[in-house]
This record gives sequence, structure tokens and C-alpha cells, in this order.
Amino acid sequence: MKPEANPKMMVLSSPVGLRSIINSLVAFSIIVSSVTLLFYQGQEGQVPMVIEHEHPKMQVQMVAEHHEQLRVTEAPVPLTAELPDARKEECNWSTGRKDVMYQHWRWQPYRCDLPRFNATRLLEKLRNKRLVFVGDSLNRNQWVSLVCMVEASIPDNRLKMRVFNGSLISFKAFEYNATVDFYWSPLLVESNSDDPIVHRVEYRIIRADRIEKHANAWRDADIIIFNAYVWWRKHKADMRMKVMYGSFENGDARLEEVEMVDGFEIALKKLTEWLGENIDKNKTRIFFAGSSPTHSWASNWGGVDRNKCLNETEPIYKVGYKAADYSMMEKAMSYFGTLEQKGIRVDILNITELSDYRKDGHPAVFRKQFAPLTKEQMVNPASYADCTHWCLPGVPDVWNEFLYGYLMYK
Repeated sequence: MKPEANPKMMVLSSPVGLRSIINSLVAFSIIVSSVTLLFYQGQEGQVPMVIEHEHPKMQVQMVAEHHEQLRVTEAPVPLTAELPDARKEECNWSTGRKDVMYQHWRWQPYRCDLPRFNATRLLEKLRNKRLVFVGDSLNRNQWVSLVCMVEASIPDNRLKMRVFNGSLISFKAFEYNATVDFYWSPLLVESNSDDPIVHRVEYRIIRADRIEKHANAWRDADIIIFNAYVWWRKHKADMRMKVMYGSFENGDARLEEVEMVDGFEIALKKLTEWLGENIDKNKTRIFFAGSSPTHSWASNWGGVDRNKCLNETEPIYKVGYKAADYSMMEKAMSYFGTLEQKGIRVDILNITELSDYRKDGHPAVFRKQFAPLTKEQMVNPASYADCTHWCLPGVPDVWNEFLYGYLMYK
């Protein structure tokens, strides 16, 4: 479907749904019933961006400075054409990918509207508070998005600051005494992947009974958003992980090899225990983000697998499209549900369904790498295209609209 002069509405139905939270304002909680979802599409300039930032130049400053965000050369990439050498000139960070249609989609729930994001109101809500994203690079993706969205309302650089301190990254709004942090903890419990820079993706060991080192980073938080999914995925069919019980220090260490999903449940169990024993239900709000879909298998939407998400400029239009794994979110819900008897509620941010349609929202070969991709690498998307993380502005902005709705209206 191509953009037309007048905005078009497309209705997408799915057997997976969202529970209304507060009458006509919010419709994005735990999956319980069937809904109809609306996309609005139009030409550039006719359809609002996912988030309408008050200061467009400010909205990308954080992206430009963060070491994991986008580095751009040219797009779309012809798979056989000669490509410019990204090393010869600096890229224009302010525009992201050269094509921008992915910015001109908004999520429209059925029979209700998402609350319009207001950075000043959110900062007032966060006055004298600390909000912490805890998890992997996708949670960091959402943290960067939120920082971009709120710092646009603080044009005076003397009134804000960003601090990078190993696993903890902080944004501080001094006028509000508000802090928005990201803490790297990709497997929730302590693991051999706790260093945010030096870790092995395919060789994973978790410590089943150790979480305190991480918990110290979020213990005093007023709002915590956990996520965990991508690090529990199998990269190959026979991939497993190791679980350590005991410690080398005490001489009682033992390793047990388990399936990835079993390791996920071990981590969930430990996190749930910690929350039940330590969280002040009258102070701290807890969220758990649903699975962020990847779009690495183009055959799922009729494309060629070796291209992954490269050159995808429009969402998936197939009614009821569902390729993401919902099972891990369901497991998380079952564990967190046991906390309700203690009066502790964990709200699920169901970002999965809306993100599943957005094959067009990933950086592909335009993501900033530790070293610029060569021309040969850029025409090899099967190996080098990033179809896991998200361009900004983009899909994570909608996730933060969900979070904003919870914080302001529930």
C-alpha cells in the first residue's frame, strides 16, 4: 500500500488484544481479549510523527551522543550497487536513516486514544523521584527515547546532565530533582554478561541465587521498568546456558546446563522473590516490558531471508500478523502474579503486538558500530543488519507513550 494524498486508515485485526486501563484513555495492558488496531498512513508532513517533540533539534541530541545509537550513511541500500565509504565523511545524525517514512506512523488503539505525551507534566510527576530502566540494550533503547522526549523541554543545558558510570547511565533534570536511569542487567540476576561492553552473547552463565549486586542499583528507585527477552533467545537450535549454584569463594560452586527458557524462569523466580521481600509497595511502581520483536526472517512477511529487514520502508499490513514470541511474557505474568497476595503489582507494558508490525523501524546496516561497516559488510545484511534494535525517533517512543499513560492516568 503506497501513501496517497489523503491519509488512509488501515484496520488490522488480531486475536491477541489489550485490556483497557482507564475508560477511553489507555488500551495497552495485559493481553486478554480481541481488539481492532488502527494505523494511519499519509505523506510526509501530513501525518504526525509517533511522538511530536517540542524541539526537533533537541530530540536527537541524545541519540547522537549515545554510543549505541544510529550511525548513518545512505539508505536504502541496493544489494549490488557501489556504496559510499562511510569512513570518508561524517554522517548526518540529525536525520537517522535517509528514508523517514518509518517516523510517520502512529499507533491508534481501538475505541480509545493514547494520552498525548507532555514532557513537562512527566517531569513534574518525576519531581524528587528516580525512574530506572533495568535490563538489556533494548531497554537502553527505550531509555534513550525517553531522555530525548523529556530533555527537549529543558533547553538550558545547565539544568540537565548525563552521567555514564559503567553499568549505570543517568539523566538528571536539576530543576525537578528528577533522575531517569538505565542499569545494565541483561539476564536480571548476576551473570558472566554483567559488563555492558565486554561480554559473550552466545556463552551465558547465570548465578541462580545472586541478585543483590544488581538490586543495589535499583533498590531506592520510585519507578522500575524491567525487561528481559532477547538474551534468552536461542541463536541456534542446540544453544543452552549454564546455571551456577553456590560460589567459588565458598568452595561449593556447581554448574548445571539448562535450556534457555528454563534459565529465564530461574531468573524470574529470583527477581520475584527479591521484589516480594524488599519492595515498598507504597513507594515503588514496577513495570515489566513485553518482548520486543525482531525482524530477522523476511520470509515471515514474504521477503527474502538473506535481506533481513534491510530496505523495509513500510510496516507489515497483514491483518493479525503475529511472529513474536508471547510465551515469555506469559511466564513473566504468571510469576509476578504471585506478588499480588503481598499487595505488590507489576504492570506489563505490552509493546509486543504493535512492534510486531514494524519491520520498517530497525536501523539495519545503519546502526553505529564500534567500527564503520565496510562496503562489503553493508551489502551483506544477512550477517550485519541489525533488525533487533530500533531507530529513533521511532517505535520506542510509542512504548514510552504507554509508560506515560500508566504513570499519569492510572
